Amino acid sequence: MQLQVMNSPFNQEQVELLNRLLPTLTESQKIWLSGYLAASQSASVPGTIEAPAAELPVGNTGQTISKEVTILYGSQTGNAQGLAENAGKILEGRGFQVTVSSMSDFKPNNLKKVQNLLIVVSTHGEGDPPDNALSFYEFLHSRRAPKLDDLRFSVLSLGDSSYEFFCQTGKEFDQRLEELGGTRLYPRVDCDLDYDEPAAEWLEGVFGGLNEARGESAAPALATVPQAGKPAYSRTNPFKAEVLENINLNGRGSNKETRHLELSLEGSGLTFEPGDSLGIYPENDPALVDMLLEELKWDPEENVTVNKHGDVRPLREALISHFEITVLTKPLLEQAAQLSNNEDLRELLSPGNEEKVKAYLEGRDLLDLVRDFGPWDVSAQEFISILRKIPARLYSIASSLSANPDEVHLTIGAVRYDAHGRERKGVCSILCAERLQPGDTLPVYIQHNPNFKLPKNPDTPIIMVGPGTGVAPFRSFMQEREETGAKGKSWLFFGDQHFVTDFLYQTEWQKWLKDGVLTKMDVAFSRDTDEKVYVQHRMLEHSKELFEWLQEGATVYICGDEKNMAHDVHNTLIEIIEKEGGMSREKAEDYLADMQQQKRYQRDVY
Repeated sequence: MQLQVMNSPFNQEQVELLNRLLPTLTESQKIWLSGYLAASQSASVPGTIEAPAAELPVGNTGQTISKEVTILYGSQTGNAQGLAENAGKILEGRGFQVTVSSMSDFKPNNLKKVQNLLIVVSTHGEGDPPDNALSFYEFLHSRRAPKLDDLRFSVLSLGDSSYEFFCQTGKEFDQRLEELGGTRLYPRVDCDLDYDEPAAEWLEGVFGGLNEARGESAAPALATVPQAGKPAYSRTNPFKAEVLENINLNGRGSNKETRHLELSLEGSGLTFEPGDSLGIYPENDPALVDMLLEELKWDPEENVTVNKHGDVRPLREALISHFEITVLTKPLLEQAAQLSNNEDLRELLSPGNEEKVKAYLEGRDLLDLVRDFGPWDVSAQEFISILRKIPARLYSIASSLSANPDEVHLTIGAVRYDAHGRERKGVCSILCAERLQPGDTLPVYIQHNPNFKLPKNPDTPIIMVGPGTGVAPFRSFMQEREETGAKGKSWLFFGDQHFVTDFLYQTEWQKWLKDGVLTKMDVAFSRDTDEKVYVQHRMLEHSKELFEWLQEGATVYICGDEKNMAHDVHNTLIEIIEKEGGMSREKAEDYLADMQQQKRYQRDVY
């Protein structure tokens, strides 16, 4: 946004100087400058504290605009919650009275009383709302939703553009609030995986909209709230963690390769709780990068700019360390079409070919795109400018900090498959399986997940369902409960392909069973029997006892694949509640929904 004499308190010369300076500043420089100006302002007026007024009249209309702002978030892994809480702190620092709440904790009937509403929501799975947004989403889209003619709102939507229904939940909230009569404070912003900058721009726009509603023409720039007491390392400033151990958990002859990784957090100041995740910034396979460079005939040592801050790297290093090259998205195809004269690519993207685009994206990478739709008569800089930054990979933490101080353990399944005539490899999992040795380092950060936590009361029974690598967080749960001496019963359902080769952490579970830390364990090895048996089948076999545990107040945890396993387990739970509770299907669904509302049904699914 350009400053002008008309929209600022500066004269023409000052405006020209500021417009030349501001675009050159990095985010950290802007934050420092904002804090410096705020500090010098308060220092020049000793003893004065601006008391935020609850309400301010707008212009001469006599209408009173509230300075109260409600921020509701829907978050599966914690990103949306973190952004919502940060936005609340920043707006409070600007004199607003802010309430930040999970959608599941907000009473929908209070919506009619809200004047300023900010929605921060991620999209999960195939365009679905996160678990803690479901009840509010259903209320808002029901006949019971009230008219909201006095509401001003804005939506920040998080998603991943490699999915067909990119930011779908945010789009639906935005549309529905408008249908109910709400007015936008600021247009919806849809964020891809690298969400920091667009989220900051959205908040600045919202702040401007709030000020405009109150009749203030100019809005001072927002500064990020300093995170007092927080570690210096974060998603935007990862810690280089040394690899202590890297072990294959599967036995000889297994169809799978599951790596147990132990990393040192010594000196990082990073802390976590069971249920949190570790983010890893991986590197692309150098062999795939070399194939790409060979195809495009580019000089690997040519310097290219890799970000908005003007950082420069050799092209090969940039493709290994900075850019995503293994996933294709529709936005990427559309941008690539601008760089190519290939008529087949333009035809593919023409209206009516949505299913063909979806089919093309499946299982293909940047090398496929380059080979299929060349020639590419553009510079390396032009081409890489359309690529996304490599996103971090999140893994459920498999250890307790109490049991393993200064360490974090992970359980990572190596991803390998064939598609379109070439072997494909998971970026991070194969880095860990094939190229990572003890002594190497990985850039990591902690992703706190408040939606997947052990019960506050250590006497509460817990039921854990985690086939394959989904068992990772339950290893951290057991380590934590052993350390704290928790007395609550615990029951684990674990599944994999073969008992002999794929029973992950077998000796640890057996020790916890012997010591009473783990009360019960049921296993399902799908390839050891003529008929495939999965964890949900074991749950049905014990349906009576499982329902008794639910009636005693047990919390149920599910970790793993959402599309198949978690969906099947969810339906199995409803079936068990329906059968053993003597309820109708609808009542059983309400029972499970009520458990979710009480945070007694938690899922860490992907």
